Amino acid sequence: MTEPTEPADFVPDAANSRAFRDALGAFATGVTVVTAPGAQGPLGITANSFASVSLDPPLVLWSPARASRRFDDLVAAPHFAVHVLAAAQRDLAAHFSRHAQGFDLPGVAFSAQGVPVLPGCLAVFECAREAVHQGGDHAIVVGRVLAVRHRKGAPLVFHGGHFGGFHD
Repeated sequence: MTEPTEPADFVPDAANSRAFRDALGAFATGVTVVTAPGAQGPLGITANSFASVSLDPPLVLWSPARASRRFDDLVAAPHFAVHVLAAAQRDLAAHFSRHAQGFDLPGVAFSAQGVPVLPGCLAVFECAREAVHQGGDHAIVVGRVLAVRHRKGAPLVFHGGHFGGFHD
């Protein structure tokens, strides 16, 4: 058996953007859909840039890309919901990566703040926008969690540019 070789170091610049992306893709993440009310109606986007920030107060963050056509509406929304997708929701992730306003889906409800809430997710965090910070080619949107739904189940995972599952 041969020893794995150490990867070569590189500077993450424009010439190495693909290599930098590939290196970031080595980190497996969960998959979310973030929904919010928008100027032209409700919108959603698939995102894997979600993290907890604080338990007290309850804060989470996510990071939309500035290049997204949905960017302005998403960072301006006073309320939003982050939906943690289950392993069986790969089609929902693909749907919202292509269709920002595709809410003609069974079981979609709306919160008191007008935020679309998707059914069947492992967790849903309903949030009020707490802050928006600069983050290079992304923004960092911090939300104060107002309500949470949670159920047990296997998550949808993103790794190396592909959706997958988590197995014990």
